[in-house]
Amino acid sequence: MIVYRLCKSRYSHDLTGSGAENTGGRWNSKGFPMIYTSESRSLCVTEIAMHIPLGILPSDYELVSIELPLNMHLHKIKESELPAGWQQFPHREETRKTGNSLIMQNKYLVIRAPSAVVIGDYNYLVNPRHKDSYQVRIIRVEPFNFDNRLFRSAAG
Repeated sequence: MIVYRLCKSRYSHDLTGSGAENTGGRWNSKGFPMIYTSESRSLCVTEIAMHIPLGILPSDYELVSIELPLNMHLHKIKESELPAGWQQFPHREETRKTGNSLIMQNKYLVIRAPSAVVIGDYNYLVNPRHKDSYQVRIIRVEPFNFDNRLFRSAAG
């Protein structure tokens, strides 16, 4: 399975999950490493766009194509099992606890989580401390330029 990650070029070859470990995210608290990827390039763009203020065009990004093993241990988070408002920002503690627990169990290499931005699409969260993480491999890294219309304010 191929998944995608958009990140600053200096992090494009990093599969340690240290960025999410240092900052936390929707599905992990600080101190829990996780690699956030998406099922499509377009979902990656949307996820990044949600975190960038209007009027600021992100630069120096690369699109990373990552191959996940076919026989991976995968856990699917069902949206129906999540608390109301799970997709709110700031991120809810309940979603972080869910991700933290799955990382601590170390049973799954990958967690499929619903996107909070595009309903019906999924992000794939990789546990870099899982015993099979060595099978996760970068297959392509390419420069990525965002279309400035995504970040233009209504007045601009």
